Amino acid sequence: MTDNAKTPARYTITAALPYTNGPIHIGHLAGVYVPADIYARYQRLMGKDVAFVCGSDEHGVAISMKAKKEGITPKDVIDKYHAIIKKSFADFGISFDNYSRTSAEVHHKTASEFFVKLYEQGDFIEETTAQLYDEEAKQFLADRFVVGTCPKCGHEEAYGDQCENCGSTLNATDLINPKSTITGAVPTLKETKHWFLPLDRYEDFLKEWILEGHKKDWKPNVYGQCKSWIDDGLKPRAVTRDLDWGIPVPVKGGEGKVLYVWFDAPIGYISSTKEWAEREGKDWEPYWKDENTKLLHFIGKDNIVFHCIIFPSILKAHGDYILPDNVPANEFLNLEGNKLSTSKNWAVWLHEYLEEFPDMQDVLRYTLTANAPETKDNDFTWKDFQARNNNELVAILGNFINRVVVLTHKYYDGKVPTPNVFSQVDKETLEAMKKYPEIISTSIERYRFREASQELMNLARLGNKYLADEEPWKVIKQDGERVKTIMFVALQIATGLAVLSEPFLPFTSEKLKNILAVGSSGVDTSWTEMETKEALLPADHQINKAELLFRKVEDQEIQAQLDKLEATKKSNEQMNKEVEPQKDTITFDDFSKLDMRVGTIVEAEKMPKAKKLLVLKVDTGLDTRTIVSGIAESFTPEEIVGKKVTVLVNLAPRALRGVESEGMILMTENADGKLVFVNPDENNVGNGLTIN
Repeated sequence: MTDNAKTPARYTITAALPYTNGPIHIGHLAGVYVPADIYARYQRLMGKDVAFVCGSDEHGVAISMKAKKEGITPKDVIDKYHAIIKKSFADFGISFDNYSRTSAEVHHKTASEFFVKLYEQGDFIEETTAQLYDEEAKQFLADRFVVGTCPKCGHEEAYGDQCENCGSTLNATDLINPKSTITGAVPTLKETKHWFLPLDRYEDFLKEWILEGHKKDWKPNVYGQCKSWIDDGLKPRAVTRDLDWGIPVPVKGGEGKVLYVWFDAPIGYISSTKEWAEREGKDWEPYWKDENTKLLHFIGKDNIVFHCIIFPSILKAHGDYILPDNVPANEFLNLEGNKLSTSKNWAVWLHEYLEEFPDMQDVLRYTLTANAPETKDNDFTWKDFQARNNNELVAILGNFINRVVVLTHKYYDGKVPTPNVFSQVDKETLEAMKKYPEIISTSIERYRFREASQELMNLARLGNKYLADEEPWKVIKQDGERVKTIMFVALQIATGLAVLSEPFLPFTSEKLKNILAVGSSGVDTSWTEMETKEALLPADHQINKAELLFRKVEDQEIQAQLDKLEATKKSNEQMNKEVEPQKDTITFDDFSKLDMRVGTIVEAEKMPKAKKLLVLKVDTGLDTRTIVSGIAESFTPEEIVGKKVTVLVNLAPRALRGVESEGMILMTENADGKLVFVNPDENNVGNGLTIN
């Protein structure tokens, strides 16, 4: 780490570009966007020059897969989800200075110029290699269009670029028993030409820069993954792909090929910065080319290799750009004990949360921060969400603020009282409060956001304990002058909370500042001033009426979310049920022996002492006959009388519990595992008509 990095002139903060193949969920928030936002907001509060950039990643194979699945174009997919993602981030309070998209012209131009410069410098090697090819689809298979068994851990559903079970980065040709996700066919190997970045050329540079230079300041999970990759020996990595969706390869021979998404996506940070700088009338170059700039990448652990090895190698090859000072990657967040999954809908979606819990952005921010997967995978549960809200935000922070504001209005009509002599407890409490800016700063600067959020709550605990110990509601009866000092001290803590909560709870901080009339009436306090300012809220300052900062989350709200997840789990189980294999082939003569007719159930009753059986009278058009059917757990007798059904009428009679059954009614199961009738849709189909 350079000396300049310790006292940077500016900060370029990037957050991983989300794929626009689906909305944002809590795993994305906990892993990347909430910690990045806390850090950016904090640096702005410290008076730093900050460029906090992100944007939609719209060229991944995941986009093409989504488009194929939904029968629409990739542009339809990216336009839909870019709008949802951008609005969700804004509504949630993620304070990007610019949120761009990789389909933007400025990005296509920037990524193409990067490629051409490296190409002209001779930084790529051109190779014809055998790649997996789907003969049925007549196309080369990009990484995510191939699944197979991971050669490292044996997981049978690893993708061609990564195993989501063990986290290993792979090449599609590494997979054991690969198959195409497009057709299910076993792919063949076919030769194709591509350009590769020879990462082995950068091994010495990466050893010096990471293994020696960042041994002490990078997180162990990041450093360890980088060391493992470098120790294994780096190999050339393709920077182009055989696809029709992406940025066209801008050199001769690149027809029909696009830039590999992991070449173009990180360059999206640069193009987003350019877009922001042009809009704001700034020069973008210092944010990426000045050694006095601190560059930080906030990502999840699955992106460590790309941001620490591949992208820095690209920047190093280019020659004009600074390298990241830190890459504080988080581990994964699970949901109710299971891995989050976009494809399986096992997630808490941000846009749905914002609708179902209006004006409660900060509750989710706090829960995700307090339980952040900073050093290991962690689990989000709705019960913990409820407990964090009710037991901490409501009972500690909200309760303290409410008591202070209500008592100030009750005793002094909302004016900050003039204190008298400070007791030893008063002095110690004020001194303790003044230490919190430094305590929280230290945690944030070390990317320990979970720790920082708990220190903020400790300040609220300090205030609660102070009020509980000093009991102004009792002392007011004997010593009104003493209460003025108590309330003055309590109001200072409340103001400190308004300032220090802003990175973590921005909506709450704004609400609290409005209650305390901080910032709008000439009274303001900065983060750094808290340590030295004699009074954060001066005597005679008028504050506004109390309003609840947080509301209690009720049991039925949590149960509704758990029920929603349970419905998803059942749906997934049904989808994952194996379809019964085809039975032995029969001849047409065999089929023609079956006599299936339209019938109507005219009577139905339960079979005595039989849980599953109903005794039915069915008008088959030929006669009215008795049929015993095992459908009692799915239907009551009353709801099926008059129902049209399909009946196999020439089945040999069979005695069931003493009742002779003369036929069979055709049934199947729906997605919920419930029996449903296989019956004619048309109303004018009469009983007795044969089914051919």
